[in-house]
Amino acid sequence: MLDLSGKVAIVTGASRGIGQAVAVLLASRGALVVAAARGDHAEATVAAIQDAGGRADAAALDVTDTGSVEAMVGGVVERHGRIDILVNNAGIARDQLLLRMKREDWDQVIATNLTAAFACAQAVIKPMIKQRAGRIVSISSVVGQAGNAGQTNYAASKAGLIGFSKALAREVASRNITVNVVAPGLIDTDMTRGIADKAQGGWAGQIPIGRLGSTEDVAAAVCFLASDEASYITGQVLAVNGGMYM
Repeated sequence: MLDLSGKVAIVTGASRGIGQAVAVLLASRGALVVAAARGDHAEATVAAIQDAGGRADAAALDVTDTGSVEAMVGGVVERHGRIDILVNNAGIARDQLLLRMKREDWDQVIATNLTAAFACAQAVIKPMIKQRAGRIVSISSVVGQAGNAGQTNYAASKAGLIGFSKALAREVASRNITVNVVAPGLIDTDMTRGIADKAQGGWAGQIPIGRLGSTEDVAAAVCFLASDEASYITGQVLAVNGGMYM
């Protein structure tokens, strides 16, 4: 079992879905997890971790506000002395065909899904360089690799994460900091559960493994890339999609 004892991890968008699963799994492997989300939305995640015997703090964070990001990261360093792992998971979707897409929907998706990852990574790089170690993992999407009609903004943001991560990986590799991406396919979350069973069945038919993925599937990939076992892996995209896009 991967051992993350003594590591301090920040997970953005940790209030539900993939972010919550990542936070819970990292904590179960021994990491102290800072679960970050808007307002007090991460409190339930922290409670679940603590009930299971893990260690976690909640952090109020608006990822689109650079001041909020810097304050959160500064607080983590002040309280815990280090940051070993950053998981850029916070994200939104504002789907619409390009002909009808509002500029504000483009801007909000890019700001939340891509620019926020820049701000968070920039904030944690300084303490990681000082300690000469770190792991940054960003959550992209199969849509960022293959595209999808009605999601030009989302696809651009998720593809941007891949390019951003590869470039940053080259910048910081000599400091023993790795930067990687996990690209989930269709994952069983609150959003997909709200779609009719017939539609879900049609999606599953496009996946060679024959089912939607679970948030735990994605969390396991993140946990591996955040571990010492992945110390020689950087600038890579790990697809967790059941073979949907090869």
